[in-house]
Amino acid sequence: MWNDAVDLRDFYRTSLGQMARRIIRARIRAMWPDVSRMTVLGLGYATPYLLPFADEAERVLATMPAQQGVLHWPVEGPGRVALADETELPLPDVSVDRVLLVHGLECSEQLRPMLREIWRILADGGRVLCVVPNRRGIWARLDRTPFGHGHPYTPSQLSRLLRDTLFTPTQTAAALFVPPSRSRMMIASAPAWEQIGPRWFQTVAGVLLVEAGKQIYAATPEIAPARGRRRYVQISPTAKRVPTEGQAGRGCLIPGTAGTGPARRSG
Repeated sequence: MWNDAVDLRDFYRTSLGQMARRIIRARIRAMWPDVSRMTVLGLGYATPYLLPFADEAERVLATMPAQQGVLHWPVEGPGRVALADETELPLPDVSVDRVLLVHGLECSEQLRPMLREIWRILADGGRVLCVVPNRRGIWARLDRTPFGHGHPYTPSQLSRLLRDTLFTPTQTAAALFVPPSRSRMMIASAPAWEQIGPRWFQTVAGVLLVEAGKQIYAATPEIAPARGRRRYVQISPTAKRVPTEGQAGRGCLIPGTAGTGPARRSG
């Protein structure tokens, strides 16, 4: 079940949502340090994390699923977001270099068709970055945030899903080690949690980030079975048809034989 776009917007306006956005955005930026001359697409509700790429990438777009709803983005300037079915993205084949999937994989009821559609629009060598709730984390167990809705994943579950849909996982990261508390003291201590978390609390992170590359298989031409050379025999006009054993009435044409009656056995 998809989260409503208005609820997602309201969450990211809170102090807890702003803290989560800063932490996850830093992890995304560390995994994608350079997107110059690339086309970046945000799918799901990825607009809070796309702004750092706007001045660097050649083109930055966003697509929000029809069941989630759509909100104008960016707030200032021409809109870069469209409403579309996640299984029928309005983009041509191999037209996108990077796809950022946030608040999408855990909510969609059509996982494989959506991932196959992402595979279709990704250029050769393209990458998809999935941001999903961690099944073992605290954030997935509390529904006060969007990360507490939908289907959470473990790293192995997400990697298996990506491999089954023709992607190769390349790197994995984790974020949101701080508990999802609205306490000012807890939010202020979030940077410290993010520093010690990857070393001591890797399995209980609130969010997993898994990057995967598009698999491209080289087509192997089918080799036709070898055929023997056909031999053509020129038949004399005077040849007659002679029956042989096991071929009564169906002989072979023997050149140079005379007569039209059946062959007689001598002696």
